[in-house]
Amino acid sequence: MPHQIGFVDDSTVLAHYKLLEVVRDFVVLNGWTVLRYDDVSSNRELIVKAPGLTGTEEIFLGLRTYQDVSADYYNLVAAGFSGYLPGNSFDTQPSAMLSGVPAHNQYIDYWLTMNGQRLCLALKIAPGVYETVYLGKMLPYATPGQYPYPLVVGGMLSGTPATRYSDTAHSMPYRGTRANMRLFTTGGAWIQPDCWPWINSRLGGATTQLRDTGGNYPLLPVVLTDTSGVYGELDGIYDISGFNNLVENTLVVGGKTHVVIRDVWRTGFTDYYAMRLD
Repeated sequence: MPHQIGFVDDSTVLAHYKLLEVVRDFVVLNGWTVLRYDDVSSNRELIVKAPGLTGTEEIFLGLRTYQDVSADYYNLVAAGFSGYLPGNSFDTQPSAMLSGVPAHNQYIDYWLTMNGQRLCLALKIAPGVYETVYLGKMLPYATPGQYPYPLVVGGMLSGTPATRYSDTAHSMPYRGTRANMRLFTTGGAWIQPDCWPWINSRLGGATTQLRDTGGNYPLLPVVLTDTSGVYGELDGIYDISGFNNLVENTLVVGGKTHVVIRDVWRTGFTDYYAMRLD
């Protein structure tokens, strides 16, 4: 599956509306099915069905917008569902889990990558502010029969609060234990998992100073776990050291290019991750 790097602006519609259109066109081009696309309402909506890595699965995902002109925020909502009902609203789709993502109305740089089972999106909102989305299946430490729908919704906010990109408290979903990272369980419930290595204070703590070796940066998988066990790892997302590193740097590992993204505005050693460009 491919990736796409570009920008959207407000030359035809507001930038966050345009980004929704870009995602729709990209996933359709690469074999996903659009179940709903509303480009007329104030809160525009996209609901899609991904075929999985086998090509025969049904993975239900969505993005929509929400905004407030007087408060000057123009955001996205990342969502995962267990099914699709045409008569239901976006927020009341089966097992809907929503996570807001601060965006912008005028200009957004983006990095978009996908495969059959998940979509990853990084946004650059204004100078130096980066936002993150992980939407779709992870790689479970189980067989498909044991864990058929390991769906992850990782945005930047818990729910859809009125939060502008300039907010200094929001953080990427991979950073330890956060309410903006959710995993759908075999029992049909959403849980808030821990994300390793950030959950490990020796690897992802505030005083950690992991670094490269001779210019080579090891990529650590992001593993989802909690006190009940270890569930699996994210597909194409890795911890990378920020030591002598810069956001938007690229590196090639295993023949695949990865781009370095940071946690909003933060620049510490543990504030970066690498996203595989499929």
